[in-house]
Amino acid sequence: MICQEKGKVCSFDCVYCSLGKTTELATRRRVFVPTVLVARELKKVMKKVEADVVTFSGTGEPTLAQNLGEAIKVAKEISGLPIAVLTNSSLMVKEEVRMDLTQADIVIGELDAPNEEVFKRINQPHEGLLLADTIQGMKKFRREFKGKFALEIMFVSENKPFSQELAAIARAIDPDEVQINTPLRPSPIRPLTPEELKEIQRDFEGMNFLSVYEAKKPEVKKAVGLKKLQVLKRVE
Repeated sequence: MICQEKGKVCSFDCVYCSLGKTTELATRRRVFVPTVLVARELKKVMKKVEADVVTFSGTGEPTLAQNLGEAIKVAKEISGLPIAVLTNSSLMVKEEVRMDLTQADIVIGELDAPNEEVFKRINQPHEGLLLADTIQGMKKFRREFKGKFALEIMFVSENKPFSQELAAIARAIDPDEVQINTPLRPSPIRPLTPEELKEIQRDFEGMNFLSVYEAKKPEVKKAVGLKKLQVLKRVE
């Protein structure tokens, strides 16, 4: 839903992002790709590939797209497949964003920080965003959403010491699944080792969680091509 040659448009500028620096730090929603174009391109793609799910992500934060809700509806009609959205959750505090996201079948949100200080260091958000609002937005969305809500936590050295606090927040949000991740794609940040992630997992005992080192990776190279895959892929 966000695809620009000039770079990434996002409400965050996460230090670990595999897409590089955020070119435009934004919170105002607007139309980046017209819904009619989304429909046209999806029809072409569906003739060429076999898919299990249609995922909205792009080079930036998909909830910045003002037409996200109608694009999800169109994608369902064309593909007949479940629709997933990958989001940093920063705009879930807005009712209109939550309403758009409820059109999806799977939503994967993001939580990387236990407090505002770490939030600013890791996610480097737009100045108008607060972690407290982001968490509150996720809690509201969790209550409203009838589909599957997963929570991704990207662990790096900066937030590793706060795994207990992050696990406590995750329990309060109560997602269907927690994805324990670390940057394995090209990133300026060192990924944690399997041993380090094993230690972190102990804090999430009793929750339904997946670890990036243990999760099965889907084979998608043939479907989209290596060049596009390097640009578009995020969390499997």
